[in-house]
Amino acid sequence: MSDEQIGELQALLNSPLFAGPDPTVLEDLKAEPEIKAAPVDPTAQLAQLAELDAEVSRIYHDILTRAPEHKVQPSTQRVRDCLDLMGNPQLSYRAVHITGTNGKTSTARMVEALLRERGLHTGRFTSPHLTSVRERIVINGQAISREDFIQAWEDVAPFVEMVDQKSAAAGGPRMSFFEVFTVMAYQAFAFAPVDVAVVEVGMGGKWDATNVIDAEVSVLLPVAKDHEKWLGAELTDIATEKLGILSPGATLVCAGQKPEVMELVYQRVQEQNAELVQFGKDIELLDREMAVGGQMIAVRTPAAVYEDVPVAMLGPYQGENAAVAIAAAEVFFGGGAMPGEAVEHALMATSSPGRMEVAKNSPLIIVDAAHNPAGAEATRIALEESFPGPRVAVFSAMADKDVEAVLSVLEPAFEHLVVTQMDSDRAMDLAELETAAAQVFGPDRVDAEPQIDVAIMHAAELAQGLGGETLAPPAVVIIGSILLAAQARLALGRPAPDGA
Repeated sequence: MSDEQIGELQALLNSPLFAGPDPTVLEDLKAEPEIKAAPVDPTAQLAQLAELDAEVSRIYHDILTRAPEHKVQPSTQRVRDCLDLMGNPQLSYRAVHITGTNGKTSTARMVEALLRERGLHTGRFTSPHLTSVRERIVINGQAISREDFIQAWEDVAPFVEMVDQKSAAAGGPRMSFFEVFTVMAYQAFAFAPVDVAVVEVGMGGKWDATNVIDAEVSVLLPVAKDHEKWLGAELTDIATEKLGILSPGATLVCAGQKPEVMELVYQRVQEQNAELVQFGKDIELLDREMAVGGQMIAVRTPAAVYEDVPVAMLGPYQGENAAVAIAAAEVFFGGGAMPGEAVEHALMATSSPGRMEVAKNSPLIIVDAAHNPAGAEATRIALEESFPGPRVAVFSAMADKDVEAVLSVLEPAFEHLVVTQMDSDRAMDLAELETAAAQVFGPDRVDAEPQIDVAIMHAAELAQGLGGETLAPPAVVIIGSILLAAQARLALGRPAPDGA
């Protein structure tokens, strides 16, 4: 022991906590040989990490053989059956459930940070991931460790197999990719353990695999058209599906919505005997100013007015998401005001990779995951506010998206467009992308580069040639798909989110 440690122990032994000091205690400790930590072998550490990463990859690719996450299976029974067999780990913690068309991940990050700032142990489940599959399951602000990811799979695998067998016997499908990951997340949160899980819906709501939790707080972000093939062609169809997450007696924190959606919100709240906290009525974004690396906002909620709140994300829509997140946190804690310092610390430290993310400053390269017309409109407004210089876009999209509508929204914001090919079976073919882009932008404003890294370099060269008349620097904006954002971040050497 060091002299300092012995002195501290002597003071403790002489304190009123003890009847009296026993001098033999110190003598025995002084006599013990000092134990030195074994030297760390960096090579062995790297080998162990590589072995763990290989096992995580093996598990991930095994789960990938199941039905993909973008295909909604209209039943939560397989997930319920699996969790029942496991003893329902999802009942061991409270939950906040988040749905909507755009903004789910950013809002989930903010809500989770606000709850953690109040001293709670938190879990966060979002999708899809950008770099590592471990990003989907976050515990106390950090991606699940390799060891705990493997443990979660080992914990659920026998029960997944039992449910697969039961479903097959009845002529049904195996558990899907997303169903398995939902079960793994709920188990990992119980194993951690966490006090609360902030859960982002995968797609829709009513039939989403996540919708087996009994969340006391539900959040409905703006509803717009997306995934029409699975959720319905009309806005009301999509809203009805998303409102399926509201549990009886819970509270719905609702972002701004179209009038026809609000009619359904009122109806659903009444049916579920739930409470409603509504943006524009109970929640208001009082003020918003640009700031370095983000914005400063003032927010009114049912419990308080929060002024000069720093939000480390760009765009008016992120200010509104932050207001909704604060209100959701208030509801979770019983409706009282949040400590102002907690709100400031949480939101100034929360980022959302792949969402208006400045990936490089020279040249200025921004990565954004907008992939539907409503998301593209929000990004266009944010770009015009934060990056007023000339812009070139690098664009790609999934084949099932309304590409012409997205491009039409983006067209006024860009001088030129470079289309590229994503590495995915679901991606639209490059030739089709180029044709669609030429119809919207005109052929003289469209180039095609198959490789993403080459497309980015080409766009940067085009952007540099556009500078001159304005003091604002030219920018390259990579946009059109979450997968494109992921592959671009990898090409640009961006770190994996949450330390994954």
